[in-house]
Amino acid sequence: MIRLILVGILLLLSLAFFLQNQEQEVTLRYFFGFRSASTPIYKPILGAFVTGLLLAGILLFPAWVRGRIELRRKTKALQEAEVDLERLRQSLDKALHKSSGHTTPEFIEERSDE
Repeated sequence: MIRLILVGILLLLSLAFFLQNQEQEVTLRYFFGFRSASTPIYKPILGAFVTGLLLAGILLFPAWVRGRIELRRKTKALQEAEVDLERLRQSLDKALHKSSGHTTPEFIEERSDE
């Protein structure tokens, strides 16, 4: 949640920068000394920001997938444990019914509540 808030703040700051500097232009220098035509200043900054978000998404994606897979495994294990518990309860009820054929139903209900 904190990451989402930080990304939202960064997006708002980049939008504010974009809106304030729409008219500003800059000349970029490349490695070999060539000059490009003047370009609005927000374009390279916005491009770098988008590239950073893309790289962060690529780096965080495997962890997110791993977390989802672990959650799915734990959920499946929990469901299987619940099914096993229900089977044990049913077998216990059957065993109580067989072993206490002469007992009263109240005794069986008291035992199943425990």
